[in-house]
Amino acid sequence: MHGSLLLLGVAGPELTPAEAALFKRLQPAGYVLFTRNIVSPEQTRKLTDDLRSFSYDEPIIAIDQEGGRVTRTKDIAPALPSAADLAAQANPITIANAGAFTGDLLRLLGFNLNLAPVLDLDHHPGLQNSLRGRCWGRDPQRVIDHAGMFNRWQRKRLVRSCGKHFPACGRALSDPHHDLPSSDATLAELLREDIIPYTALMPELDSIMLAHVEFPNIDPDHPASMSKRIIRGFLRDQLGFDKHVVMTDDLDMGAITKRYGRGEDARRAIEAGNDLAMICHRTDTADVAVDALKTLPIYVIDDALARVAKLRKKFPGPGTWSESKWQETCTAIAKLAAGVPAISSESSSPVAGY
Repeated sequence: MHGSLLLLGVAGPELTPAEAALFKRLQPAGYVLFTRNIVSPEQTRKLTDDLRSFSYDEPIIAIDQEGGRVTRTKDIAPALPSAADLAAQANPITIANAGAFTGDLLRLLGFNLNLAPVLDLDHHPGLQNSLRGRCWGRDPQRVIDHAGMFNRWQRKRLVRSCGKHFPACGRALSDPHHDLPSSDATLAELLREDIIPYTALMPELDSIMLAHVEFPNIDPDHPASMSKRIIRGFLRDQLGFDKHVVMTDDLDMGAITKRYGRGEDARRAIEAGNDLAMICHRTDTADVAVDALKTLPIYVIDDALARVAKLRKKFPGPGTWSESKWQETCTAIAKLAAGVPAISSESSSPVAGY
């Protein structure tokens, strides 16, 4: 039961016997795959099928497929343009096609949840805060228009979505993969700008990912991903996201590992109002996380499990693999990418290498 509050990474392109035994025993809500897991289309589809075989119900099979440098399938398929490059061209048909082709590609590979779109406003485009090139813009309405179009069309292709990184990772001055960024933004400031894309797109978002960023003027004691005030009080009660699945960003990021130990991090995350604690790399510590989750009140566990179960019921099951459809989709992606100039700058963040 408690394992179903975890979203777990996988070590490589094939499951080890130890991983298979762990997943069968813990029954996690699902899995998140990275570039390290993807060698060929056929191998990736076999991996997602194998992961499904361990679950009693349809599991979450997630990936970060934003386009640009955050394209986990870059070794086996052409990469779609980044959010920044698509937004610069501002062609709604191109953005709609990018969302649709993303959905087609992921569904063929067996994925059902894309950890996108990024809804952060690009407050600091020149900083190395992990978001360079990943944002749709600085203006909330433009983010709604562009991210909303991308999201709408990936969902039309039966791939569910995750808006991130709530409430405003775009205000971070450093990279949460390395340390815990801080922003002096107030709740009123966030409501005036950063929150608008979330509330506008609420009916079309299936889940929300929390940022590993602290906002001391809102909660001086906890980062957003661990804050009851931000998750339960603000996101769920004030803004009305009480039906959406809410998840942490990766708990193996430096922003969290330098402050919390494994177990404490997962427990605090679920207690604060997250439904899923994401462990992307140190999967061998999942049992420690589960033991800590067992100390939480049963009503906290039940609420989270109910929301996760509701999301999992939305998944239609994997699409049929087709080599011809794969080639057709890759050709369409390459053609679209060739028509969008690459203007977004490079970044040294680890997010591109996962």
